[in-house]
Amino acid sequence: MATFGRPRVLGRIVLLLAMILALVVGGIVWFDYLGLIDAKAFMAPAYRLLGVKTRTAAPARADSPALLEEERYAKRLESLSARSEELDARANGLDKRDSEVAQKAQELDDRGKAIDDQEKSFNDKVKQYDNRKANIDQNAQYLVGMPPAKAVDILKAMDDQTVIDLFHAVEERAKAAGESSLVSVWLAGMPPDRSATLQRKMAAKPSSLE
Repeated sequence: MATFGRPRVLGRIVLLLAMILALVVGGIVWFDYLGLIDAKAFMAPAYRLLGVKTRTAAPARADSPALLEEERYAKRLESLSARSEELDARANGLDKRDSEVAQKAQELDDRGKAIDDQEKSFNDKVKQYDNRKANIDQNAQYLVGMPPAKAVDILKAMDDQTVIDLFHAVEERAKAAGESSLVSVWLAGMPPDRSATLQRKMAAKPSSLE
């Protein structure tokens, strides 16, 4: 009995498969016709076999909203790309300008420090000059108040430039007071060679304080 019923079952299975295949093919053809799917390449052999003309996709119209939107989108992308390149160029320019400004600021800072150092050195020299001039003036006053012989002994122990500065200070004090200078008296009391050397240096370089 089992052998007698087997052909019927196989027949039903084949029939069902054929119906399913027909429904699938029919659905593909119908969806392709409605434009829901594109099955032209898949169904072209069957269409040619049945003598049915294959449906081709209609070309997009120039004023199609989708085409216009794609064109706008492409132009927007192109504009954004150009804008991005412009911003990158500006950023690079700003970076370069910042580097140049930083370099110039450093140069100005270094120059300012150099000027400060020069000013400090100048002020130190002025201070040294003022101190030395004050000491020379004070010593000149002391020497003028001493007996000439004692003043000569002190002058002989000093270097030539200091003696010359003292002589000038004494002459300026005497000129301001309308008195005679003791410089000639002191020169006369010194050894001839030292006196000659001092007079020669005074003629060549009158004073280190001038």
